[in-house]
Amino acid sequence: MKRRTFLKFATAATMSTLAAPYVHAQEKKFAGVTLRVGGWGGTYDEAIKKSVAEPLEERTGMKVEITAGTQSADLVKLVANKDNPPFDIYQADSAYMVDALKADIVQEIKESDVPNLKRLLPGFREYGDYGVPYSTFTYIPIFNSEEVERPLESYTDLTRPDLKGKIVLPAATFDTYWLFLLGIAEENGGSITNMEPAFRLLEQAKDNVVALGQSTVAMIQMVENDEVAAAVLSDARGYELRAKGLPVISVFPPKGIYGATSYMNIPKNAKNTEAALAFLNEMLSDEGMLALPKAMRLGVTTDVKLPQEIAKDLTFNSPERIALKKSVDWKQWMGDRSARIERTNKILRG
Repeated sequence: MKRRTFLKFATAATMSTLAAPYVHAQEKKFAGVTLRVGGWGGTYDEAIKKSVAEPLEERTGMKVEITAGTQSADLVKLVANKDNPPFDIYQADSAYMVDALKADIVQEIKESDVPNLKRLLPGFREYGDYGVPYSTFTYIPIFNSEEVERPLESYTDLTRPDLKGKIVLPAATFDTYWLFLLGIAEENGGSITNMEPAFRLLEQAKDNVVALGQSTVAMIQMVENDEVAAAVLSDARGYELRAKGLPVISVFPPKGIYGATSYMNIPKNAKNTEAALAFLNEMLSDEGMLALPKAMRLGVTTDVKLPQEIAKDLTFNSPERIALKKSVDWKQWMGDRSARIERTNKILRG
């Protein structure tokens, strides 16, 4: 081999060796970045970790740290630390989005920032360019078919006299849970600005309520232990109870089903905004979108194709069911929060 040819070959080989790790590093766009996500714990966080965080880490090098908490506590932390937020992503349901926007702690997120936003189904961006909707859930009556002789069919049926001493309701501070009260109002001629029909029926049926659950876990345990025969729980929790073998039936009120949407937000002044946008886009991918339906049978917000074995367990799994989905004036609902809590506690604890 001529010296010139050898030197050319040797130089090329050396450059190739040097370039390989450089190119590899370039592919790992977020290597060295740790994204901090405010989580909700348990199966919920594990599903997101498995289907969103892990694929993203493998592809981009991004580390995702999900810290279990509550949206109310995380909101307080963000308000107290506006200049140095403890999270890069804050999760909130429709009700807490009102407070987050009022506190001016989250950024706008446009389709140009998160391309998969174009896959959203109509009606899910309740707050314009604020928040990325990634999951939907309902709060509906459930009952044990072996303990309740006549099936429940509506929100109003929770007030039936044959259910005396058989119901657990969530604490009145759980804003989305208490949409069942709006359901009772509207089934009886009321509205979000006229809740009197619901309060009157609640007054008549207060002996039905055994307890006000301070957590979802506590309410589920009461159902499992046969301490109650009916409750107001999310559609996902109804599925969870059935999966455990309990004869629990979820009720889909024919005059409309109330629920809410879960959103992911990027706080203002977040340290890793670019990485957070990549995470949100991954959340809306097919794999990300199927994470919570697979694990908990929570509903989707995009055009993802649902496997039949999952779809059959979801609330909004047909055009007829989708037509029952009720919209909520969240600003009005949260504006009436204090008065509603005071009134319901007075009725049920008086």
